[in-house]
Amino acid sequence: MIGKPRTALQIKGIKEGLLITLGDSSWEEQQETLLKNIVEQTNFFQGARIALEVGDLVLNAVDLSTLRDKLSDHQVSLWAVIGNSSATEKTAQTLGLATRLSTPKPDRTIQPLDTNLTGESAVLVRRTLRSGFKLAYQGHVVVIGDVNPGAEVIAPGSIVVWGRLRGVVHAGAEGDDHAVVCALDLSPMQLRIGNLIATTPQHKGKPQPEIAFIQEGQVMAELWNPREK
Repeated sequence: MIGKPRTALQIKGIKEGLLITLGDSSWEEQQETLLKNIVEQTNFFQGARIALEVGDLVLNAVDLSTLRDKLSDHQVSLWAVIGNSSATEKTAQTLGLATRLSTPKPDRTIQPLDTNLTGESAVLVRRTLRSGFKLAYQGHVVVIGDVNPGAEVIAPGSIVVWGRLRGVVHAGAEGDDHAVVCALDLSPMQLRIGNLIATTPQHKGKPQPEIAFIQEGQVMAELWNPREK
């Protein structure tokens, strides 16, 4: 597989919202990159809650409060700043920002009813993913919208796109050969399941829903009709 250059902006879906990790450039450049992407992708970010991973950067109150105000102007909420600097951590705490991602606390043991259905972790994204965005989630991913060329979705589970899939997707990213990729229009730049990469044929005629899966050591695609399964 030919690797793609890593984009400056990395986005990961988490329970609390979005975890955004920027590149290794200066704070001014990182802040500019983040705000530029938010302006260009208003529908994606509008109403989002973000945690910003800043690495070794030492940020003061002016840095963080200014960014928080600018994000607020775009209806984006900064709720956490995660970094390696104790000074940055103290500043974030002073401004009322979290400095750690929450971890689930053990609940009281409750005997589930036999009628409960067991399932697996999944994230639902209700927006179009545009060029330059990378969405990674440790579970299944469901996108209600399009995945445009230049966008990337990675998951150890399955990926379902209720729209046009024209970007890059990697389902079963941790080696699950049972993962699948479904889309109303399956025309990806690259489709990968487990360790196998599919060759996407040129579509003729009107696009139809399709499902891609591994069969006999190859990535196969066929019409997606759940009623027949």
